Amino acid sequence: MLKQPLRLAIATGLYAPFLTGVSVAVHQRVRWFLQQGHQVFLIHPQINNQYPSSVGKRPMAGLDELHQYPNFTSYAFPTQPLIFYKSLPQPLSYRHWSDTKLLADFNPDIVLVEEAAQMRGLYSLFLQGYGRPVAVEYAKKKGTPVISLFHTDIVAYIQYYLGNQLFSLIRPFLPKLIKQFSESYDLSLFSSKEQLAKYQAMKCQRSEYFPYQGVDCKKFNPENTIFNPIPNDNRPTLLFVGRITAEKNVNQLLDIYPIVADKIKDVHLVIVGSGPIEAEIKQRAQQFGSGVTVWGESHGEELLGWFARADLFVNPSITENFCTTNNEALASGTPVVAAIAPSTAEQVTPGSNGFLAEPNNPADFAEKIIQILGNPQLKEQMTANARPSILEFDWSACMEKFETKLYQVVGESQKKLTGVGL
Repeated sequence: MLKQPLRLAIATGLYAPFLTGVSVAVHQRVRWFLQQGHQVFLIHPQINNQYPSSVGKRPMAGLDELHQYPNFTSYAFPTQPLIFYKSLPQPLSYRHWSDTKLLADFNPDIVLVEEAAQMRGLYSLFLQGYGRPVAVEYAKKKGTPVISLFHTDIVAYIQYYLGNQLFSLIRPFLPKLIKQFSESYDLSLFSSKEQLAKYQAMKCQRSEYFPYQGVDCKKFNPENTIFNPIPNDNRPTLLFVGRITAEKNVNQLLDIYPIVADKIKDVHLVIVGSGPIEAEIKQRAQQFGSGVTVWGESHGEELLGWFARADLFVNPSITENFCTTNNEALASGTPVVAAIAPSTAEQVTPGSNGFLAEPNNPADFAEKIIQILGNPQLKEQMTANARPSILEFDWSACMEKFETKLYQVVGESQKKLTGVGL
């Protein structure tokens, strides 16, 4: 007998047209649930005229695609720009809108909160945000299970922006804060074992590893070279795709490039994305002439072409959590050179599908890149190994396991309430 479809409420602090890996993942997750016949109520950030006009014009998959499903409903909660990053949203506080009323009207079997810490206000050090844990008041009233899906290493972000000296002052308070916050939810799921260990050491409660974060291996594949954005350019190409922000260490790409260019003839660095330091990166890149291209944002087939066209994907960020773009590069058959950081060792096997480099060490990054590009046999082998290395995290396989997990959690919750499971 087939299980009854679930009534899923999904609250997210990030969604199209706000461009982040979380936004893309949430959309894929919602679409998959709808395709399986589940009822989905998406609570997502509102786009308004406070944001740069370019944000609302992005050609991202979003609500228009989901509204074709009769089992889909949504609510856009009021937002304002994040004080530190004007292109990303923060919810207005619970005094302006009620998650409890929304959930009561939908009556879900289970609630998923994506980026719960961001919605609560941790990104802005509680200067903005909802002001209380999302969905918890409703859950306490109804006994409905609520799962927090952990995406961003927020502690690493705070440390990066505060600096080590200021961070050392607040570090003693983090375990108490993380414990209190995580106790609000029935379960917190981490897609990285290393990140889980890091946060459990800081007293994160009721938390476990679960591979809910996958990559669409059908969409991202080596055959996408047919969409090569630069078909007449045969230079060896280093690719970065992501938000052009300080915490992504994008500036370090321009420190790495000249060291590589000194050894690898005609090497070409392509930086795809947008963000607060984009103008600074473009200005610095001018010294390298045609050797560095700051492309801007890329979407659709063009983006697929970049991932498949590149010779290497280079990611110097140390704030990632099972990084989406690393996965997309590997699925496209492109080896990855990434910084040693929590979760990257779960994606990159040194010497097999790429290399891990010392964080904040451009010379070590360059040495790893030169080692691959200067050895055609090694590069060929890594390219062959890249896609098979990530297939276990194919989106459909991950979502089927996740769906089973949700049925398990709902069943256990209903058994506690009524004595009868699903």
